[in-house]
Amino acid sequence: MTNKAIINTDKAPAAIGTYSQAVKVNNTVYLSGQIPLDPKTMELVPGDFRAQATQMFKNLAAVCEAANGSLADIVKLNLYLTDLSNFPIINEVMAEFFSQPYPARAAVGIKELPKGALVEAEGVMVL
Repeated sequence: MTNKAIINTDKAPAAIGTYSQAVKVNNTVYLSGQIPLDPKTMELVPGDFRAQATQMFKNLAAVCEAANGSLADIVKLNLYLTDLSNFPIINEVMAEFFSQPYPARAAVGIKELPKGALVEAEGVMVL
């Protein structure tokens, strides 16, 4: 029998599809992708890639906190960028939200993201 709990917070954008913000199974939390939406307006934050990356990590942090964790508890992080030339910027922004030891990570270049976002992150957190 699986001990599964759905994680939801209004401090992060509501799901825009058929998914939960996160699902906790025992001490592992599977975090759905977060894009840089303002949770209040459900619109992309204005600004450049750095502004979007910052909001995306704030949204991810809000979901972690709703699951009684933090970004420091993420063990695997997947990043999706529509332009890999932003790779140095994502590293700079990530360093503002994470400290060593960093989680395992992948950064993947993709064609497009929902709502025209430039970046998305999802991951796995262990509490």
